[in-house]
Amino acid sequence: MKNPTTIERTSELELVITRTFNGPARTVFEAWTKPELIQRWWTPKSFGITFVSCEADVRTGGSYRFVFSHPSFDQPMAFFGKYLEVTPYSRIVWTNEESDEGAISTLTLEEKDNQTLLGLHERYPSKEALDEAIASGSSSGAPAQFEQLDEVLAALVG
Repeated sequence: MKNPTTIERTSELELVITRTFNGPARTVFEAWTKPELIQRWWTPKSFGITFVSCEADVRTGGSYRFVFSHPSFDQPMAFFGKYLEVTPYSRIVWTNEESDEGAISTLTLEEKDNQTLLGLHERYPSKEALDEAIASGSSSGAPAQFEQLDEVLAALVG
């Protein structure tokens, strides 16, 4: 049975996505921090988006840059920012700097009985920024992303 992904707006500024994964927090953390693993699950296959490049220096003070292409894009699209806090196997905090309205994202991992509860908290600078993110469907891919992450984890833990 697949674990459900929940997406909840918890305030005017915050969106929280949660899901339990089968496997230890160390493995889930690696899937979020190793570019070769990120590329295997980050973009929902159904969206038809492909990675052009994936750079991730996942450490406090490090940075990331993910570049994607799609037949409907005039040019590749980049997502980039800085890692504000990285605590191995339990927490990553990063900026989303591709626009002035980008969120601060906080990933938390809590392991219990070889399962990991993942919480992704996205805090936006304004109510309007969160409204726009929801309207654009930026979080709508999370269930598909996390199903793909399940597949990657099964292969790693398997």
